[in-house]
Amino acid sequence: MINQFCHSPLWEVSRNLSAVAQGSKPADIVITGARLVNVCTKEILPDTDLAISSGRIALVGDAAHCIGEGTEVIRAEGQYIAPGFLDGHIHVESSMLSVGEYARAVIPHGTVGIYMDPHEICNVLGLEAVACMAEDAKRTPLKAMITTPSCVPAVPGFEDTGAFIGPADVAKTMTWNNVVGLGEMMNFPGILYSDDHAHQIVDETLKAGKIVTGHYSMPETGKGLNAYAAAGIRCCHESTRAEDALAKMRLGMYAMIREGSAWRDLQEVIRSITQHKIDSRLAVLVSDDTHPHTLVAQGHMDHIVRRAIEEGVDPVTAIQMVTINCAQCFQMDHELGSLSPGKCADIVFLSDLEKVKVTRVLIDGVVVSMDGRMTQELAPYTYPAWVTDSMHIGRSITPESFAIEAAGDTAGVRVIEVLSGKVGNLETNAVLPVVGGRLQSDVLQDVLKTVVFERHHETGTTGFGFVKGFGIQSGAMASTVAHDAHNLLVVGTNDEDMALAANTLIRYGGGMAVVQEGKVLGCVPLPIAGLMNDKPAAEMAALVAELEETWAKIGCTMVSPFMTMALIPLACLPALRLTNRGLVDCNTFSFVPLIL
Repeated sequence: MINQFCHSPLWEVSRNLSAVAQGSKPADIVITGARLVNVCTKEILPDTDLAISSGRIALVGDAAHCIGEGTEVIRAEGQYIAPGFLDGHIHVESSMLSVGEYARAVIPHGTVGIYMDPHEICNVLGLEAVACMAEDAKRTPLKAMITTPSCVPAVPGFEDTGAFIGPADVAKTMTWNNVVGLGEMMNFPGILYSDDHAHQIVDETLKAGKIVTGHYSMPETGKGLNAYAAAGIRCCHESTRAEDALAKMRLGMYAMIREGSAWRDLQEVIRSITQHKIDSRLAVLVSDDTHPHTLVAQGHMDHIVRRAIEEGVDPVTAIQMVTINCAQCFQMDHELGSLSPGKCADIVFLSDLEKVKVTRVLIDGVVVSMDGRMTQELAPYTYPAWVTDSMHIGRSITPESFAIEAAGDTAGVRVIEVLSGKVGNLETNAVLPVVGGRLQSDVLQDVLKTVVFERHHETGTTGFGFVKGFGIQSGAMASTVAHDAHNLLVVGTNDEDMALAANTLIRYGGGMAVVQEGKVLGCVPLPIAGLMNDKPAAEMAALVAELEETWAKIGCTMVSPFMTMALIPLACLPALRLTNRGLVDCNTFSFVPLIL
């Protein structure tokens, strides 16, 4: 695979690197006196120098002979240096930041590269919008590797998206110089049951010699997981139990252990390493989805490495999980993931290894961050008008739009029960009051009306359901961040507030809103495809924090409640989901009626 993410291709500068290592040419930069975290051998090498030329590492060891008149010398003074951190699976859109602002937020935390799956924006606006994100990324030093969205829609036939991606589209993107593989193959039923569409998408990636990333969220780890792995899927980030990750690693898959803002699986899943004492080479730490508040308050991959260390992982092993293991997963370890001759000079300085305190970051041999702040200015980028005009409901939303007709005084209904900090949910039942021939929410049972409006093609399709677990006492919440089709999702106690919440987002071009008693308590506008904003991370973090305070005001104490709410329509996860087409039993993959 030809890597397009280093300053200079190795074949172009190999003679120069050899000359620098021999001392016949001076290095551009020499780092002296460092404690080098050697992820190749899992050891720390004291008092080690590093010589850099043409954005790559020329020598590791004693570099005194590499210093010339024009060489910049960086004295590490006993600090640790490690390879720059890589996030092996991330949806930038879930940060609610543009790629440029995301890069500005994560680079000071040691992140030098991400493997981003932009299937959120692709579901709304197609591959053209993915190309816009790639353009946005170009203005940053961050290495933004793209994995082509594989499932647009996520589960065909069960939802309406703004775009469709087929095998021919995937084949075309495999020629893009910033695409390194295929995004998470969420249609695991299609893979297991030999569906032509799913397998053709995977096949086009394999034919291009690139990596297929996975999404196997079932607890079954026998014949189904074997069938999934046999199709060429190399990794999976959907392990929620230690035994899930262990089974995947035993089958030669990379287990991507997730610790995001809402999906905090690391504590449980890392036991596959700490308790079973297995070789950790197939373990990779990833974030998947991270809110701006988390990035600002806790960090990015440095935070996740810190969490792994807190759970008993050796610091060097934890760093391997965000460097060489990740690079090997994507077959890019000949370029990235270690501090060794010929590799890209992507380097993180750490003043404290256990606490993962990042003091300086180099990408391709250039200092891009010092003491938690970017040292480079980024050129501006403006998304085209068609990206910021994505709300196409095609009709007026009124309180009448939320009416669910039913006979009698009460009716039994299926209910989606959400769980704080978990991607899975439960299917339960409830008996709800019927007033004037219409089903009502029941706050005493914590059962709230939930509606999904199609927002891409003015089809008018609408799904109705009920959700339990948010604890809301009054008011409504709306969001266009509603995985993966990102239709307009509204949850509430009464139809009037639900209509106001929906119309607020239509007016802002998308986002997230909380309403109570006819007043908008909080709103986070997301005009870029209804998913992102181009404000800095700190500003977005403040907006999201204010919004979460409004959630608490109306009764919800859940961690990152909007992220939990956003999964209500995701029909590739168990157990019961609601799309714009209706309730989906995600164990049998069939539509089921709301009223029992």
